[in-house]
Parts: sequence; structure tokens; C-alpha cells
Amino acid sequence: MPYNLLQGKKGIIFGALDEKSLAWKTALRCYEEGAQLVLTNAPVALRMGEINKLGEAVHAPVIGADVTNTDDVKKLLEESMRHFGGQIDFILHSVGMSLNVRKGRAYTELDYGFTQKTLDISSLSLHRLLRTAWDMDAISEWGSVVALTYIAAQRVFPDYNEMADAKALLESIARSFGYHFGVKKKVRINTVSQSPTRTTAGSGVKGFDAFVSYAEKMSPLGNATADQCADYIVTLFSDLTRMVTMQNLFHDGGFSFTGVTQQVVEQMMQSEVGGEEVQEG
Repeated sequence: MPYNLLQGKKGIIFGALDEKSLAWKTALRCYEEGAQLVLTNAPVALRMGEINKLGEAVHAPVIGADVTNTDDVKKLLEESMRHFGGQIDFILHSVGMSLNVRKGRAYTELDYGFTQKTLDISSLSLHRLLRTAWDMDAISEWGSVVALTYIAAQRVFPDYNEMADAKALLESIARSFGYHFGVKKKVRINTVSQSPTRTTAGSGVKGFDAFVSYAEKMSPLGNATADQCADYIVTLFSDLTRMVTMQNLFHDGGFSFTGVTQQVVEQMMQSEVGGEEVQEG
């Protein structure tokens, strides 16, 4: 149910690829809450995805931009401000890519050229976006920027590979730039650490389905869905969270602070019993 939380606000959504993506869900919810939008993604993603379909649904222009190219980012902000007739109130950074993961390289065997690209796309792109917006005075006072991250920045998930390093850097940039932007214009910058979610990008991680099942059992409230994540991000774009900044906010049903659950214990015990029966047989 819409609450008009973003009535009159204008924002840019990065990274909507298809209907499974968190950025796609967030764009729909922002539109339902009264926001005007601009959608953007890398040129290659525009060709691969279905973002034009989303643009029609939320009455938003689609502007391609390579987040590793400062000129592209500047052009995106200029065209967005021209479209809106003024400054931008909120931005969702939903950008990430690992060539090492795509090429099946283990963390102990990283191609450092690939890793540099991973960091540039997945982390430094946030700094580049914020710096360009800073120089252009593109974000309105009390604006809000949210970047999507994952708990692998704090804990080891072996198959998440160097994306864990990228997310750790992303969170650091959000904190550091959050200070400077807060002092200058009261702009708040946060990261949201979402439950493992069956998006097109997330499903590319080895063993992803098994981990989704494990996280469901480890989370007191269960895994947060993509739609619920979109709801949460809307609140961070709204005026209801004006004093929240420089935070890494876990939206994961309690997974991040749970040591073990009864479901996991019982599953382990059943496995042990099953193993003993096999040995005895």
C-alpha cells in the first residue's frame, strides 16, 4: 500500500537489469510512493536486460552510463537534472560485477587485472558518482544515497570471492563520503546489506541456492525478499530517516546477529544420526 513517502522527490536508480533485480523492485516502489525517476545501467546491460520495459512502467527515461567513466557519470547527472528541472533527491547504487567469479577463478588465484576492474565497477564507482555529484552540486539538501552491499564484507563466504573485498571498500566509501556530504549539505549516505536474494546476478555465485536455504534456517524472521528490500530502501529515501547516515544497515531477517538457530541444530543432528546409521549398516 503506498504512503506517498516520496511525493515530489526525484531520484536515479542504477542497476535495474530485469524483474528479479533489487533495483527493478525499488524503482517500482519509489514510483508507487510518488517519486519521479531516471533509470540507468551500463550500455552492455541495457542491451542484455529489459530496462526499457521498466522505464515505460514508471514513466522514466533510460540513460546509459558507464560507471567507470567520469564523463559518462557527469552526463548522466546533467541529463537527469535537466529532466527533473532541478537537483536530485535520492540515488540507488546497485552496481557490482566480478570477472574473477565469471571466469571461475578462486580467491587464492585472482587475476589482479580482473580484480582492479571489479573494484572500479563495484566500489570506486560509488566514489566517482558521489564526487561528480559533489562537484556539480547535483544532490539536494537532505538528499539520500543508498548502495547495496552484502555481509561477506564482514564475514568469510569463500565462493563470494573478491566481491567481498569490493563490498568492504564500498561500505568504507559510504562512511567516508557520508561524513563530508553530511557536513556540506546534510546528504545522508548508507549501505543496505540484504539477505541472499535470487537475482540474476546473485544466482551466478557458486552454491547460491544451498546458501539461500541455509540463510533461511539461520534467520529468525527468514530471508528478506526483494520486495521487502525495496520497501526498506524507500524509507531511507524518505524524510522519515533524515538522521540516519554513514551506516551499514542489515536487512536480513536477523541473520547477521544470529549464532545458530534450532532449525540448523536439528538439521545437523539429523545428519549425524543419518551418518551413524550408514556406518553401522
